[in-house]
Amino acid sequence: MIKSMTAFSNEKYQDAEVAISWEVRTVNHRYLDVSTYLPEGFYSQENSFKELIRVSLGRGKLDAKLVFELKGDTGKTSIRINEAKVKSLFDARRKLESLSKKTSGLSAMDVLKWPGVVEDVQEDLSPFYQVSNELLKKTLDALIETRKAEGARISTMLMTRCDRILEIVESVRSRRVQVVSALRKKIIQKITEIGVDIDNNRLEQELVYHAQRLDVDEELDRLDSHIIEVKLVLQQEEPVGRRLDFLMQELNREANTLGSKSNDADTTKAAIDLKVLIEQMREQVMNIE
Repeated sequence: MIKSMTAFSNEKYQDAEVAISWEVRTVNHRYLDVSTYLPEGFYSQENSFKELIRVSLGRGKLDAKLVFELKGDTGKTSIRINEAKVKSLFDARRKLESLSKKTSGLSAMDVLKWPGVVEDVQEDLSPFYQVSNELLKKTLDALIETRKAEGARISTMLMTRCDRILEIVESVRSRRVQVVSALRKKIIQKITEIGVDIDNNRLEQELVYHAQRLDVDEELDRLDSHIIEVKLVLQQEEPVGRRLDFLMQELNREANTLGSKSNDADTTKAAIDLKVLIEQMREQVMNIE
């Protein structure tokens, strides 16, 4: 079962204390590229989250966002007064008053606004690390199922294109006798128009030469072989995107050679049809893990 690299999933957890949600989206990428967006208090868990993602996915550019909210009294912001800072501030005020012989008005609000006097108390979020980790696993499982469903659709499309390519290859192969026969008639017609006697031995040599130059049996055999390989690869469980991409290049190479060797309209059209089908497959293969 192949997997697509394009997918999205979102999972939520909620109880009396917290509301947690993960949002994960992936797009196609040559390698696995993971970016996480975490709230304050979860930065220490970044490597743990990324490792969980790496063991779950093979390829793709992944963005994972964690949203965390404390509820009720638990979520109230706590502040702490830095008493040492306040003492130093008042000591400085008294020294300034002594030097200037003037009384300075320093209100409570002035003190609170002074940098470093008010300190935010960091909430200990470690009790919620495990539930966040489990929720990420659930989100990744849902993401993988989505990737599998999209992969199944892509696989069906690729199989259909493979069958069509085999049909075209067989039609070109079946026409080779007609192509050689038409070539023979064309050469004889030209000789007749010139008005010289036909040397049967020389004629056969010319026919052999042109037949060899226009021979596409090797290209047709390789097209068959590559399509068989594509079908086998589509049945594998491990990531196969890179292998399929290589096979698309090889298929395109053989289709180009077939077109360059063509000497009749039907074979030229077949080569063009092959290139269209291969390009359609290549665009889909780019999304396969």
